[in-house]
Amino acid sequence: MLEIRWHSRAGQGAVTGAKGLADVVASTGKDVQAFAFYGSAKRGAAMMAFNRFDDKVILNHEKFMQPDYILVIDPALVYSIDITENEKENTVYIITTHLTTEELIVSQPKLAGKKVFTVDCIKISQETIGKAIPNTPMLGAFMKVSKMYEIDFFQKSMLKVLNKLPQKIIDANMIAIERAYNEVK
Repeated sequence: MLEIRWHSRAGQGAVTGAKGLADVVASTGKDVQAFAFYGSAKRGAAMMAFNRFDDKVILNHEKFMQPDYILVIDPALVYSIDITENEKENTVYIITTHLTTEELIVSQPKLAGKKVFTVDCIKISQETIGKAIPNTPMLGAFMKVSKMYEIDFFQKSMLKVLNKLPQKIIDANMIAIERAYNEVK
């Protein structure tokens, strides 16, 4: 089973991102889960979203997990909460930040010795979508790091997920996904 924990603030699209990723994975025949845990329901409050994927039926419905991937879409959360809680020895981190991976690790020593990738999903979303909603750029970065699906397949699948949005927003999200895919380091 593959488990993913998202760290964000309410309003940044982590729940939508987790659900969109689940829709794409479900289309390939896997069993999926996407759910969220909110401390406070107000916009800007720290929150977590979760994904589970498996080839067989997932019977575990607990929020507790030891994630294979931790996706952080609000850079301040690296310093204000323990994003490493319940990690595995080989958990992979993808973190939104304007810092290089090396600068980030120096600024947050808990990340030393871990597999950490960085990408500025907030900048990408502002420049492409026009708003700081970094969920789709994070999905592009996740596709690159995880090698779960080829970017072309993922983007075509995301078109189906985003089909209720105006074409201009869909196009902007496709650009954001591709940019993050290419810019994650």
